[in-house]
Amino acid sequence: MNLLEQQLHYPLGDSLPGQGDALDVAPGIKWIRMGLPFALDHINLWLLRDEIAAPDGSGAALQGWTIVDCCITHDAAKAQWEQIFASQLEGLPVLRVLVTHMHPDHIGLAHWLCARWNAPLWISATDYNAARLGSQSTTGFGGPSAADFFAAHGLTDPETQKQIRARTSYYPGMVPAVPPSFHRMQDGDTVVIGGRGWRCISGYGHAPEHIALYCDALKVLISGDMMLPRISTNVSVYDVEPESNPLKAFLDSIDKFSPLPADTLTLPSHGKPFTGLHTRITQLHEHHRDRLAEVLQACAGAPQSAADMLPVLFKRALDLHQTTFAMGESVAHLHMLWFEGKLRRTKDAQGVWRFSAV
Repeated sequence: MNLLEQQLHYPLGDSLPGQGDALDVAPGIKWIRMGLPFALDHINLWLLRDEIAAPDGSGAALQGWTIVDCCITHDAAKAQWEQIFASQLEGLPVLRVLVTHMHPDHIGLAHWLCARWNAPLWISATDYNAARLGSQSTTGFGGPSAADFFAAHGLTDPETQKQIRARTSYYPGMVPAVPPSFHRMQDGDTVVIGGRGWRCISGYGHAPEHIALYCDALKVLISGDMMLPRISTNVSVYDVEPESNPLKAFLDSIDKFSPLPADTLTLPSHGKPFTGLHTRITQLHEHHRDRLAEVLQACAGAPQSAADMLPVLFKRALDLHQTTFAMGESVAHLHMLWFEGKLRRTKDAQGVWRFSAV
């Protein structure tokens, strides 16, 4: 546990749900944890006890569960879900599948789960359409467009460029399909789950329109990727929106959690459930303030590309998967300072964007 984590409180201690099992974290809420084949090696998923009106208009109530987030499409995750269905649903069906945002570990199996249970998908409209686009293309995650974008920001190593250009099935490989219809969630909506209201809180910078959910009756926040206890959320500029300012959007978004009670139990997509939400908001602001100061200092010495900033922002060795995320985050930090007028941007003779202090 690092020093920042020690400032937070973990009500369940070191307890983790086992494979095919779940842990109760609050009344009517079960915690599931599934493995991922990345450096970030797990995702937290949630089962919420639910009750909805029967679709036949009879007025009868259907008992069951709402799933929050899905894991990527792979056989191991499907097998684990089948274990969950057999051991954790108490003989009741899945009534709906709710997805916080369009990243593969969150929406990858939504098409399978929705078809498996004949259940509707709930998601923001922006992320639904981004997922549909991603499942049919390489946009933002690999292929020539992403390679050209990274090259324009200094990632010109021939072998890395070759691998990124060949990465044409990155998103579709984990999200081969998206359900053909959805129920829209947007900021300020209340979703009633198990008789309790959950308020939708939109977030930007990490995904196009991330939706977190807060239940005042339980004082529980399902934060998705917007609020993680151990790591800072990836905030990237992508080729499809090459001059965006996602870091400002992210920092503005996490401040929307500040009015929530100090004892809110936060259920993150990665890491362990924790209390100390306000402390974590402050930590994230301080983290990015420090990284921005380091970037500004580096650019004061000589014009820098985003690739030049990788060893400044990331002190560890990066594989290809991590490098693409790191490049997006590097551009995001440079762009925030550029939008603030603290950096100027020029293109050099090799066609690489370089940033220097004003």
